Amino acid sequence: MADKNLSTKDILQKEFKNAMRGYNVSEVDEFLDLIIRDYESYQKDITYLQSENERLRGRVDDLTKQAATGSRSQTSAAPTTGVTNFDILKRLSNLEKHVFGSKLEDRRDHEVETSFE
Repeated sequence: MADKNLSTKDILQKEFKNAMRGYNVSEVDEFLDLIIRDYESYQKDITYLQSENERLRGRVDDLTKQAATGSRSQTSAAPTTGVTNFDILKRLSNLEKHVFGSKLEDRRDHEVETSFE
């Protein structure tokens, strides 16, 4: 980040020399007060954004750690169960044959009988 040339204190304490046809002192003071308020506002914004940045970086670190430990636990959990999608589908197929098998055989027998008639 670029270094600031002026601080709010520098602006506040700046004194201008008076010249015969110089600037209106009160007008310069009002303008400098406006600049000071802007500087203070910008400094608050910078401070807030820096703290928010630190908080979010910490959150990213936490989530990265959680994801790393979560992926390790998932990969270690899968081999211990020993059940794959293929095993589940095979079992489901066997259960369907057991439950619906007699109905399917009856229907096939009935279709075969009607086709010969």
